[in-house]
Amino acid sequence: MRTTKTYTLDNPSQFKNKLLQWAQQFDEIIWLDSNNYIQQYSSYDAILAIDAFTSIKTDYYSCFDTLKEYQEQTADWIFGYLSYDLKNDTENLVSKNPDNLEFPDLYFFQPKKIFLLKGNELEVQYLRMVDDEIEEDRKLIDTFPTTIKVSVEDNPCGKIKISLRITKDVYRQKIEQMLQHIHRGDIYEANFCQEFFAENSCIAPLETYYHLNQISKPPFATFFKRNHQYLLSASPERYLRKSGNKIISQPIKGTAKRSQDKEQDQEFIQMLQNDPKERSENVMIVDLVRNDLSRTAVKGSVKVEELCKIYTFPQVHQMISTVVSEIDNTTSAVDVIRTTFPMGSMTGAPKISAMKIIEALEESKRGLYSGAVGYFTPDNDFDFNVVIRSILYNEENQYISYTVGGAITAKSDPDKEYEECLVKAKAMREVLEGI
Repeated sequence: MRTTKTYTLDNPSQFKNKLLQWAQQFDEIIWLDSNNYIQQYSSYDAILAIDAFTSIKTDYYSCFDTLKEYQEQTADWIFGYLSYDLKNDTENLVSKNPDNLEFPDLYFFQPKKIFLLKGNELEVQYLRMVDDEIEEDRKLIDTFPTTIKVSVEDNPCGKIKISLRITKDVYRQKIEQMLQHIHRGDIYEANFCQEFFAENSCIAPLETYYHLNQISKPPFATFFKRNHQYLLSASPERYLRKSGNKIISQPIKGTAKRSQDKEQDQEFIQMLQNDPKERSENVMIVDLVRNDLSRTAVKGSVKVEELCKIYTFPQVHQMISTVVSEIDNTTSAVDVIRTTFPMGSMTGAPKISAMKIIEALEESKRGLYSGAVGYFTPDNDFDFNVVIRSILYNEENQYISYTVGGAITAKSDPDKEYEECLVKAKAMREVLEGI
């Protein structure tokens, strides 16, 4: 079905820049980049999938059945995304908040051309209908610049004015309402999000992504394009991975800012590690993930490999746990996703109650934000990130959006939660306002 060729690269980082620039001619692009972040569970350093041969696009109704059928029928690589609002397919929930981005709830495509990078080895897989283009494409890619230029001239619409969907005072009121739910026992924890946006604005998507990625260098960076809709993501979080019969979830709960002073930076790490609120947030979500994974797991196979481990990124320190399980050979890959989605780190506990309260208090539809982007392999494995620390852009509507949130627990202080949101939003704001 596919023709495969391999190449040895002299300079993988320069090649990645060339490859991404060359790819911009296509209507469908997914670029996934680990930024050489060393992690236990990884297959490739970067992947590019372009040019849809087949695709599916649907709203949430029966979406997982549609995806399951498509994944089984293609029996090939498929790349795409799951929006947060797929929750309405698995539970009796709704999404009625305003949506100015208008992304489909679910989208996947079977690419004609795939590039897989690991170290200095490049594997190219083309469908046989286009495999005569491999060598020609390879030569053309080498003609592109080794760096991606980021400058003020890249933005044809001028300075971007970022607006807040809710003010700080309204944010505090909504957190107080959420705390009332917690004190009543409706929920233990919920992730509350707020949107920042710009109307009648435009950006140069590739240059904006490149700038964001250079600032953050996360392990789950994504550049996604579908016609006029873009996702530019600096996500540090994995949602779910399937490798053989093993399932891996790595929820993030707990954030601390960085400092250029080494001693102070170490103090921030220790403060995060020992913060009872941050640890309780993380442990609650770990329990939720364990429960979700148990729905498809072989009995007794759900285990916590890491609990509340601190990982450091250029912008922030994060508290991450790793939960794993085993499934049997008869369990569908899509069913593992269906029974764990949306991810616990972006919802709360109990999950359904948290999602209902989130919907009532938030002011905009999440859509692709707090969803997941990734792929299925022909071997029935998959890997998906969590869409956070991301800029979403509808070029046709001239609408730019980024959303940030945080976990609210009984110990939450509204002012501190707001400050944490600003820390998480720093890279996106810096990129957009610097253009």
